[in-house]
Parts: sequence; structure tokens; C-alpha cells
Amino acid sequence: MANRLTQIATRTGDNGTTGLGDNTRVSKNSLRVHAMGDVDELNSHIGLLLSESLPEAVRELLTDIQHQLFNLGGELSIPGFELLKAEAVLQLDEALAHFNAELPRLQEFILPAGRRTAAQAHVCRTVARRAERAVVALGNEEALKDTPRQYLNRLSDLMFVLARVLNRVDGGDDVYWKSERLQRGG
Repeated sequence: MANRLTQIATRTGDNGTTGLGDNTRVSKNSLRVHAMGDVDELNSHIGLLLSESLPEAVRELLTDIQHQLFNLGGELSIPGFELLKAEAVLQLDEALAHFNAELPRLQEFILPAGRRTAAQAHVCRTVARRAERAVVALGNEEALKDTPRQYLNRLSDLMFVLARVLNRVDGGDDVYWKSERLQRGG
């Protein structure tokens, strides 16, 4: 990355533009800046989840994910640059397989609720989906590697699985949607 910030309040963005990592300036409303912002927001929500009491394996995974999201943000801030590697997607695939193997099969939709940690994981899931949509929109306008889109897609799936895992800490369970089918008994 080009320059490290030594001053935060530069006032250079007062005109509605922001600087990218390659020293170009773009509108703060550009697709690239929206994607960067959504990834940053996702990383912040994961940071909030990490402030809670979590199983150590989940904590370690989320900490690594934060670093990978920083790589993704850096990649988005420098057009044509690659920081997020395909191995990061494979790590999520492995985590999905590991944590999903511990869960009972879903028979019904679940609500984004339950334990505070699970609810926060669901917030992370929805922000990951928004970040993915922003990256897809950017990719429709500019050349992007596949890895950022794939990473966010897998990450949203993983956050759903982790929400289910976190709801089961200390013997809890998912909060199931009360559909008419369930109320009729099948």
C-alpha cells in the first residue's frame, strides 16, 4: 500500500471525494467506495462479535477473518491489485465443513435471534451479503478478481453456520420461524 496515514483530518474529502490506495481520487458515492465501506462495516461488526465471550475456535477464526477483510479492503482500495488470496476462500470452506458437521440438519427457517452472540453473527451475515452485492455491482462496472466475491459469499454462509453454533453454546438452540406448516404439524 502506498502511504500510511499520519494525519486523519486532512480535509481533502470536503469536496465529496476520497483518495484510493493508488493516489487517485474518486467520488465518495462511487461503487468502489461503497464496496470498501461495506467491507469495513462488516469488519467492525465482527469486531463487536469478538468483544463477546466465544468458543476459542470461533474467536481464532473470526480474528483471522478480520485480517482477511482488511486484505479485501486494501485490494478494493487499489484498482487492479490483489491482496486476498484463493487460500482465504479455502479456509472458509474448511471452517464451513467443520462447524456445519456439528449441527443438526435444518427442518425449518430460523430467525436471526437467540443468544446475543448468535444475533450479532446474523448481523455480520447480512452485512456480508450487502458487501457481496456491492462487490458484484463494482465487478459489473470494473474488472475485479473472483476471490473478493467468492470470499464474501462464503463468509455470509459461515456467519449463518456460526450463528447456529453460538446458539447452541450451553445447550441452547436456534429460534425457529413459526410457519403455518409447522403450526399444522407438518
